[in-house]
Amino acid sequence: MSRLFRGVRRRSVLILAFVWLAASGCGRKDGGETVTLRFWAMGREGEVVKDLVPGFEAQNPGVKVDVQQIPWSAAHEKLLTAFVGRATPDVAQLGNTWVSEFTALEALEPLDSWVAASAAVQPADHFPGIWETNVIDGRLYGVPWYVDTRVLFYRADLLEAAGYPHAPRSWTEWRESMAAVVRMQGAGHYGILLPLNEWTQPVILGLQGGSPLLAASDTRGAFAQPAFAQAFDFYLDLFRDGLAPPVANNEVANLYQEFARGTFAMYVSGPWNLGEFARRLPPELQDAWATAPLPAPDAEAAAAPGTPGLSLAGGSSLVVFRGGDHPDEAWRLIEFLSRPEQQIRFFELTGDLPAHRAAWDDPRLAGDPRAAAFAAQLERVTATPKIPEWEQIANRVWEAAEQAIRGSATPEQALARLDEDVDRMLAKRRWLREHRDPDPDETAGGTP
Repeated sequence: MSRLFRGVRRRSVLILAFVWLAASGCGRKDGGETVTLRFWAMGREGEVVKDLVPGFEAQNPGVKVDVQQIPWSAAHEKLLTAFVGRATPDVAQLGNTWVSEFTALEALEPLDSWVAASAAVQPADHFPGIWETNVIDGRLYGVPWYVDTRVLFYRADLLEAAGYPHAPRSWTEWRESMAAVVRMQGAGHYGILLPLNEWTQPVILGLQGGSPLLAASDTRGAFAQPAFAQAFDFYLDLFRDGLAPPVANNEVANLYQEFARGTFAMYVSGPWNLGEFARRLPPELQDAWATAPLPAPDAEAAAAPGTPGLSLAGGSSLVVFRGGDHPDEAWRLIEFLSRPEQQIRFFELTGDLPAHRAAWDDPRLAGDPRAAAFAAQLERVTATPKIPEWEQIANRVWEAAEQAIRGSATPEQALARLDEDVDRMLAKRRWLREHRDPDPDETAGGTP
């Protein structure tokens, strides 16, 4: 055998060995090979979470995290496309309202067994209403990463000048304080801004009024029923009586300028506006605005003074996609990101409110009265119906409300049409429920 041939053969063997080692290390966890986790995160969160990854990798030698940042506008479609193409990531951020959809697709791993064995992730460490958004049919499919909800942003100086030294705590006090501000301020001023192209406000009031929003095991609309209809009437009265302007978001030139001018004294919004109000309002108004939990219906406020009215459970969760090569490592990443110290670091980077209750003991949150309103409200939040069709239904809610406000339909007509539309949207769900095989547990328990 020639020296040249032996040299070629030796190099070929070395190349083949290298290729084999590289291929075998791409998905194996033994023998010191590197595991690469694919983590998809959205928007600003996907950008800044990269700053937390080195800490995880340092504590988990042999595990690397490949973070892919996805714009929120493209995230839903990209996740669905990845599911169809069997190219989902190991772990991902999901908006809370998306968890039910991907659970219905059987795309997510249930997390109950991991949580049961975890010291870092426990239900008691989280706000109950937020945790519940991730529970579908009794099983857990996501762990809250950050939370949001809606509270009242208000001009404390205007309310005090109008005779209300504290935020309203009941529906009656809320309405009366709005009317007092309008009387004091005069024409062209309003008690509250409730943009017509937002569904959150009428839905929140409906939930506070005791409406389930949907009926018949989430297969029919319940908007024309008395609980929602009465709350809807309270909402419409704010427009009828000139306490709220009949405008959509795109009809308000600059929300923060109009709030500073006193054009409206109250606004229902989420935690992202804490930073925005602090940045965009002039220095002389920095002590003039405040936040408060939402007022409660009168009977509830009288029975439990100081208890906030219900608000929405929002935020994003971390999920493990089914069929991934590294579920245990994916879970370890979720545990790491759930630790209070990581939650506080994430809050510093993004302004997103921590999901882990212990993180709220940090002085940057505990000492901030505006954040305290969110802490109180997060103890009284509830999920919207956990069905994939909810976002489509929610858009129809604000359309129905706008029809009633602008006079193209009576309130009764608007809600009846809304229920008809919802019933059509849920026809397939209704059919599947009516034709499903009996659940053995239900049959054994005597449930029809």
